[in-house]
Amino acid sequence: MTADSDTGMAAAPRRVAGALELVLCAREEPLADVWDEVAAQRPDIRVHRGSVLDVSAQAVVSPANSYGYMRGGIDAVYAQRFPAVEQHVRSAVLALHGGELPVGEALIVPTGTDEPAWLITAPTMREPSESLAAETVHPYLAARAVFRLWRDGALEDGTPVRAVVGTIATPGLGTGVGGVPPQVCGRQVAAAWDAVFGAA
Repeated sequence: MTADSDTGMAAAPRRVAGALELVLCAREEPLADVWDEVAAQRPDIRVHRGSVLDVSAQAVVSPANSYGYMRGGIDAVYAQRFPAVEQHVRSAVLALHGGELPVGEALIVPTGTDEPAWLITAPTMREPSESLAAETVHPYLAARAVFRLWRDGALEDGTPVRAVVGTIATPGLGTGVGGVPPQVCGRQVAAAWDAVFGAA
């Protein structure tokens, strides 16, 4: 639950004010429609039809693998946009988790840009490009890890994550390379939100 210490960041993280907001992003209508259902009864959640990188947010979610490799799916897009971020993730996974971040855990690292300033990695699979079972619980575990980090986590300097991250943008969790059906992902992300922040 800390940021990578090898970034050379001299300035204190920029603080944000106001309520937390989760932005569920989808490029394809089946997932967007499911996200609409998730957001309908949860006022702190909204839906964006389009790229996660088009959202004004302090952090984006990387539904990665346990080793921090960012070679496929949305992770490859992040790695191209933020050239140092894969090394930040892999260094943090090694330093804080012995080289393997379990599904159900999350960590936050700087992107090296002003917006989004942070990337939250939360594995949905252990191995890169792993196919997930249709009824896997990995989207729930990944989402819950993100939300717990957001609510309770701290950067290395002790700054609460929620003080510097007001808005998180997330793609589907496991719905790309992992092959998880949108309905399964949506149901599990909603359940994780309700478990961490309270049911609607």
